[in-house]
Parts: sequence; C-alpha cells; structure tokens
Amino acid sequence: MKQYLDAIQYILDNGEKKKDRTGTGTISVFGTQSKYDLRDGFPLVTTKKVLFKAVARELLWFLKGATNINDGLTEHTPIWDAWADKNGELGPIYGFQWRSWPKYVEDPTTGKIEKSSIDQIKNVVEMIKNNPDSRRIIVNAWNVGQIDQMALPPCHMFFQFYVVNKRLDCQLYQRSADMALGVPFNIASYALLMIMIANECNLTPGVFTHTIGDAHIYSNHLDQLEIQLKRDPMKLSKVTIAKKPLDEIKYEDISLEDYEHHPFLKFSVAV
Repeated sequence: MKQYLDAIQYILDNGEKKKDRTGTGTISVFGTQSKYDLRDGFPLVTTKKVLFKAVARELLWFLKGATNINDGLTEHTPIWDAWADKNGELGPIYGFQWRSWPKYVEDPTTGKIEKSSIDQIKNVVEMIKNNPDSRRIIVNAWNVGQIDQMALPPCHMFFQFYVVNKRLDCQLYQRSADMALGVPFNIASYALLMIMIANECNLTPGVFTHTIGDAHIYSNHLDQLEIQLKRDPMKLSKVTIAKKPLDEIKYEDISLEDYEHHPFLKFSVAV
C-alpha cells in the first residue's frame, strides 16, 4: 500500500490550506490518481488497522439499495449514523442510485407518464457478460435532480468497468476524499466490489484506478498521519468470496485472510 502513503505524503508536501464545509480546515490538492493491482493482493491498508467488517457490511448495504440505517436487510453498521435523521433515513443516497435510479416513461397506449427505475448494478453485470468491449459500463451516483434530498451527496460518485484478456478493471472518480479516514475504506470497498462482480462474470479482478478531485487531509488528522507515515507497509492480505450470484452474497460469504497490520489509529470524523 505504498501508493496510498505516497499520496498522503504528496498532499503534505504540495497541498494548500483550504476551508471546508465542516469548519475543520484542510490541506488539499486537486486531482490525484493511484492504482492498485488486485492480483498482487487485496489493497487493505496495513500501516493501521482498517475495520474490514465495516467496509464489507456497508458495501452489502449499498448493494441492497438501502437508504435507512435501520434497514433489516443486513446487520447495521454505524458508519452513517451521524448523517441519518431521527427515523434513520438518509434519502436517495448511493444504494438507491445504484439500484433504483428514477426513470419516467410514457405509456405508449395511454400517453400517461409513469415512474420506473434503472438498476445500474444489474445493467453493468449484464454488459460485462454480453458486451464486454463496451465503453459504457458505468455506474453513476451523482443524480443532480436528487442531490438536495440526500443527507450527504455522494463523494465516490462515478465508476467505470473495463474488460480485457479475461480481466476486470475499474476506475472510480471521487469528487471529495478524506485521505486519512475515508480513503482506506473507499479503496477496500471498490476492490471488494470488483472481486464480487468479477466472480459473477467469471473474470479475474485486475487494476483498481482511484481518481480523486479534492484530495484533502483534515487539520486534526496530522498528528496521527505523522505516526502512520513512519510505519512500513506489510504484505497484502487476501479476500475470498463464495461462488454465488452477486445479490445472494452475505457477509458470512466473504473471508479476509492473512491481514497483517500495525496498531489501530483513531481519526475524528468531520461531519
């Protein structure tokens, strides 16, 4: 995971101080890119402990199309608690846009406009299987018409798959990235999604390209990052997933193996 540490160091060396929505203050650069080859191992940060259980459960929650922290489809993870309303609702965030992007169609007989939806995850799986050379294998969470209904607009907002030589690659565009706390989760989450979809489509998970717009370090994360940067990365772990259809995968079907890591570092969440 040297790529991740290099990105942190680059921001510390070249970033500029910038105000932010939370009032915390950041050091920020605009436009970074890192690549992680899953054939070398699972890209879970080793210079601190990352809670893989939370990563996996959040991803499964997204894939169920959930928008409420109390959704019984999967065990609750507290990641989204700070943004939920009193009923646990978050509005049409990631999972909703991935699985139920709103669509309005005209009934050809009556002329009446009826509400429908688009399952983007299902569509990309079908395209990977049936039209792998397409340059349109894309999932978009940035629904402009619904941004004001979301508790938090999507940060990791747009991703594209690429199939070549029986390998599945993925590139994510993330508009805003909390490098210390959020990015290790984001890398692991999309790597896990790649493995799940590659398994579904009988492909080898390949390169995850992480492209970031505003890559920032919060001012109250600097001391802990100084500790982390002095640690040497350890060998990468491995993830295996039961051979099941994507929508049937449960947390118990996902196994993290040989995860070696340095001690946990606590970073405050900027809400």
